[in-house]
Formats: sequence, C-alpha cells, structure tokens
Amino acid sequence: MNNRNVVILISGGGSNMAAIVRAAEQQRWQARHGIRIAAVVSNRADAGGLAFAREHGIATEVLDHRAHSSREDFDAALARTIDGHQPALVVLAGFMRILTPAFVTHYAGRLVNIHPSLLPAFTGLHTHQRALDAGCRFAGCTVHEVTAELDAGPILEQAVVPVLPGDDAQTLAARVLSQEHLIYPRAVLAHLLRQPAG
Repeated sequence: MNNRNVVILISGGGSNMAAIVRAAEQQRWQARHGIRIAAVVSNRADAGGLAFAREHGIATEVLDHRAHSSREDFDAALARTIDGHQPALVVLAGFMRILTPAFVTHYAGRLVNIHPSLLPAFTGLHTHQRALDAGCRFAGCTVHEVTAELDAGPILEQAVVPVLPGDDAQTLAARVLSQEHLIYPRAVLAHLLRQPAG
C-alpha cells in the first residue's frame, strides 16, 4: 500500500494540527489506510506547534516569508518545500498567510482549510465578534477545499455550537475551537479516503 502523505501548514500553536496528528496516531491512519502525516511546515520559526510535531516524530520545516521579496516568491518556495514530501493533501491549520492563485491552482483538490464560522456566513477575519454583533443564535466552523476566492471553496464538513447569553468573542471562539478539533481530523481522513491511492 502506497503512503498518502499529508503536509500541514501552521503559523502558531498548531492546536488543529495537533488534533489531526493525535487522531492519526489513535486511529492508526498509516497502518489502516496508508495515510501518513509527512511534515509540518511553518512560516515562523517560533511557532509553538513545531515542537509538538518534532515530539511526534514528524519532519518540520521553517520557511520565513520575510526572507522573500514577494508573496509569489514565497509561495513558489513554499510549494517546492511541500512538494518534497509528495503530498496527497495539504492542510492549512492556522497558517496566517493569504495564498496566491498560482499556489492554490497547483494544489487544486488537494488543499483544505478550516474556518471559524458556518460558511458562507462571515468569511475573512473577526468571525466570532461579527456573529455576536449580528445576533446569531448559533455559530460554528467549516472545513472546506481552498479555491482562489477566500473561504469560498466546496464545504466538506461543518459543526454548529450555540451562542450562549453572556458570550464574548473569546468564549465563543473557545467553544468553536473544541469542535474544530473534532471535525478537522474527520474531514481530512474522509477527503483522503475519497482519493484513489497513488
């Protein structure tokens, strides 16, 4: 059985990356499905998630966007780094960079993201405060394929949480994040299992 490699991109603590890694270990993705978390790549050397990845025996790489003269140059270098791991899927897990259309096209159908709202509502930033300001009774998160249009790709999975009296953006974010940690590993596995093994 050929490995299907997953490369995860992070910029910070990487809690969603850690949730995926733990699920892969506990559910024995590699033994059962040939799915391997091949590498964690960050644009920040101080990203806390890198230490977690190393502790779990996963290759890590740092590619500082500030060392590149343009977004296009950075994304080209990032793609070369990722492609060195022969990815079946590239997972954005708190990767705080807007990706260029060329990068997105290169990984068409193999690039997923998680967004802290029930898309198509509240694309972009400050999702929790905007949901509160709009008087929403429910909020949530969405796993979606990445396309050139921000937060607009095909929806793979969603989870809903209630908005409770007295919520602020922080308490709502924490409730949503707990669901992100449940649905992101599930969506990644399901997406890979839909692909033919290469």
